[in-house]
Amino acid sequence: MRTNSIPEKELVAIILYISLFFIVVAVVLIIFFYFSRKKIIQKEIENKNLEIQHQKDQLHAIIVTQEEERKRIAQDLHDDISSKLNIVSLNSHLLTSPNLTEQEISEITENIISLTAKALENSRKIAHNLLPPVFEKFGLNAGIEELCEEFESGKSVQTHYENELDFDENDIDRHLHVFRILQELMNNSVRHGKAAEIWISFKLVDQIPTCYYEDNGVGFDSKNAENQKGLGWKNIDSRISFLNGTIKLKSEIGKGLAVVFTF
Repeated sequence: MRTNSIPEKELVAIILYISLFFIVVAVVLIIFFYFSRKKIIQKEIENKNLEIQHQKDQLHAIIVTQEEERKRIAQDLHDDISSKLNIVSLNSHLLTSPNLTEQEISEITENIISLTAKALENSRKIAHNLLPPVFEKFGLNAGIEELCEEFESGKSVQTHYENELDFDENDIDRHLHVFRILQELMNNSVRHGKAAEIWISFKLVDQIPTCYYEDNGVGFDSKNAENQKGLGWKNIDSRISFLNGTIKLKSEIGKGLAVVFTF
């Protein structure tokens, strides 16, 4: 009885073809995983580059903001304080002039006192803009209350402020960023948005401190990225990043502005 057996040459050929098949599959898989991994690495590099560029933009915004602030302070000192002190100096020299009547001496003295008082008051205002004394002494809540009062004193806008948070007094550096964000938002609302009312509230959402900000100004198209490229918005974005927070804004033309940010 003969048994059917595969010829040795055919067996070798079959083994060769099977081996070749697995080699081809292995090569294809290696190539596939190579290009897949390369694509993933390339995507990671692109994301990292975007992150680096974003950080550069934020740093640039901070530097530009600081320079603008320095220029503003220098301008205030030159135009206001320096000019008043120059007049005080001139009037002081006038007092050394001979043959002055008592009335002239009195008028010059009153002028010196008045100008000195104004220069002192204006220097306090400049210092206040740098770091409000109320904020420094009593914290974020008191600072925001005073900020709202200052905006309302101009009679052009009404503010509504509510706070459900207990701000940590030792977290003043982080709170200063929150204060500056609100200051920027309120300035934008009044200056550009022509808002008549502003609403600010702080709440704890999922154990995360959250600020809700709204105004009834003219609004803008928030879906247009160009509207969020101004220095003010970049400055806000930089501060949010420093706080490791998030920010969402929504605005439509004629429908005011709504902002929610966490910190």
